[in-house]
Amino acid sequence: MTSEYKINSLEKCQKSSNLKAIIIIPTLNEEENIAKVIQDLGQMGYCDILIVDARSTDNTAEIAQKLGVNVIFQTGNGKGNALREAFTNRFVDGDMIVIMDADGSMSPKEIPLFKKALDSGADLVKGSRFLGNGHSKDLTLFRKIGNHFLLFLVNLLHSTDYSDLCYGFAAFNKNAIEKLHPLLKSKNFEFETEVFIKAKKLGLKVVEIPSVEQQRKKGKSNLNVAKDGFRILRTIVLEALKS
Repeated sequence: MTSEYKINSLEKCQKSSNLKAIIIIPTLNEEENIAKVIQDLGQMGYCDILIVDARSTDNTAEIAQKLGVNVIFQTGNGKGNALREAFTNRFVDGDMIVIMDADGSMSPKEIPLFKKALDSGADLVKGSRFLGNGHSKDLTLFRKIGNHFLLFLVNLLHSTDYSDLCYGFAAFNKNAIEKLHPLLKSKNFEFETEVFIKAKKLGLKVVEIPSVEQQRKKGKSNLNVAKDGFRILRTIVLEALKS
């Protein structure tokens, strides 16, 4: 199955000297989407890509390796665990670290907006589907209501003014990674919530930019709405009790 991707590998990817971005993508059984995500990044000049694969049972890792990107295999379980492992990896040594999903819902064309915000003094830039021209083509009504409820709690309990919460398109400078990583404990989809709460506690400058979330291209999401929603709620409350 991987042979069809050989022609479009990143061997000829022209890395722009002003990008200096490392893209981290956690994966679990995303063979139907990962090639397009990697190739779209390569067309934008983003050649430093790190795939953190959760021991997929399909050809996700093989496809990514054929395309010429760095692939490491997660030792733990869960999205949060994958990203925490990535932050300590030797490949993650750049001025700008971007995290994004493997399902094709996030556009590499938005990454220059993240860089612009970092260059203007932000430590952490988070995409927002509810700011300006941002929106989502993937959120169900139930998930949207849940997101707004959890967002309300975060803003109330942690004195933040975020417009979005459960969205994993974000960029960090090196300083933010170094300060946040030792404090991060999340194993699953509550990772972003923990990051944004602890960034506030650390006094890091967090900037939101509008982002358009497309529908997952193919396959089924690994998100469990009830279970992961509870984990996010627990994170919000526990972090408030620590304050």
